[in-house]
Amino acid sequence: MNSVQRSVLFSAVDRYASLFLFLVSTAVLSRLLTPGEFGVFAVVNALIAVIAAAFQEFGGANYLLQKHELSRGTIRTAFTVTCAISLAVALILLVSADLVSRLFAQDGVRRGIEVSALNLLLLPVSGTLIALFRRDMQFGTLAVCNLASNLAVALVSIGLAVLNFSYMAPIWGSVAGSVVLTAMLLSSYRDFRVLRPSLSEYRDVLEFGFYSSGVAVINVFYNLAPQLFLAKILDFTAVGLYSRASNLTQVFDRLVTQVLNPIIMPAIVNRRAAGAELKGVYLDAVQLLSAVQWPFLMFVAIMAKPIVLLWLGQAWLEVVPLVRILCVANLALFAACLTYPVFLAVGRVRDALVSSFISLPPSLLALLGASFFGVEAVAACALLTLPFQAAVAIYYLSPHLALRPGEFGRALLKSGVVTMATAAGAAACAVLIEAGTLNFVVGLGSALVVAAFCWLWGLFVTGHPLLEHLRQAAADLAGMAPRLLPPRPVL
Repeated sequence: MNSVQRSVLFSAVDRYASLFLFLVSTAVLSRLLTPGEFGVFAVVNALIAVIAAAFQEFGGANYLLQKHELSRGTIRTAFTVTCAISLAVALILLVSADLVSRLFAQDGVRRGIEVSALNLLLLPVSGTLIALFRRDMQFGTLAVCNLASNLAVALVSIGLAVLNFSYMAPIWGSVAGSVVLTAMLLSSYRDFRVLRPSLSEYRDVLEFGFYSSGVAVINVFYNLAPQLFLAKILDFTAVGLYSRASNLTQVFDRLVTQVLNPIIMPAIVNRRAAGAELKGVYLDAVQLLSAVQWPFLMFVAIMAKPIVLLWLGQAWLEVVPLVRILCVANLALFAACLTYPVFLAVGRVRDALVSSFISLPPSLLALLGASFFGVEAVAACALLTLPFQAAVAIYYLSPHLALRPGEFGRALLKSGVVTMATAAGAAACAVLIEAGTLNFVVGLGSALVVAAFCWLWGLFVTGHPLLEHLRQAAADLAGMAPRLLPPRPVL
């Protein structure tokens, strides 16, 4: 198993353990907190995420990962710049917390912001060390640190919710997770000299951060804008419903995209440095990702009702139509996780910012207008905005890779057939559930088995390239098995 495969394995262990904790904690919290309480948490979380995305790009992970030669002075400068901005932003948040709470007419937002500001003080340390571990492909260490952090988030959130801390339970849980993550990273890295203040290379850090932070802020804000608009125009119950629908729609990201994200950027940058032709790498990745993402999203869309009943409970059935709409809209984002790393690899971060400024402001205006018509209208708006964003990103990326529209079509054709086969299997089980032939638990389990069989059948019939990767992975696991088993006793 080579270093990239080993990195993917450790990243998968990290993300899947985190996903398991997320699913369990969300299932428990959904039965302890109301949609309105979840809405307050979602708004606070959205505000903090947008702000964190801005300053982290000034010396954050992407800056450290894209540097061909990384000196101690570069690391110290990146940390110092990030730390200074983080401290300033945290102070501004504390001062403006009351004003923001009045804007949303909810005093809980003020309390949430004041507590969440503590996370911003820890992010420069954890962000710098995570980037260094990722650059060195030390994903095993990161998996242990992240698992400890996510366990702390789940335990503290659930414990405080039981003690009637309401929406503050998950907010305090996120702070506890940040403290544990930072402590674990420091104990693993131990070379504290990289965290000494320095401004020796501040011009390079700020130049990269200007463009990179622009891309990050506008994309993060767009993703979280529906929750902010709904909180202002409708109510926090609508925010809670939309937030839970988004969480369910984004399970694929947690299962696959977030497993690959830590590896994609360093791998593509390394391939580019080695003189590899990125067009083939990009099209191969698109073909593989779409063969997993599309069938998964269609399965979730078709089986949304039994999934919501099992995971969130009867009180959250209003999210079912939202989930279905968002799943269909997210089909357009089959190449989203590749776009920024490729722009970075070809040295065109500016184009990433330009494409975002072209596609996202009109999308935000559409979301704002839809907010006046209800939460379902906001979800339906994504059916127009997400394909538009994908088209603009591909338009700006294509010249750098010499991509032609026909090549995209050929790369996606087999994945489309696989998706239709998977959807047909899931739809047959959904009909039996609606008819009352199967209860929702048995029906969901049956749908998983049938859809998986149809998915594999589609891969075989089309001769999809993903099939060979699955065979290779199975062979690697089979080869590892004898080494993992204890030695047989010698008689």
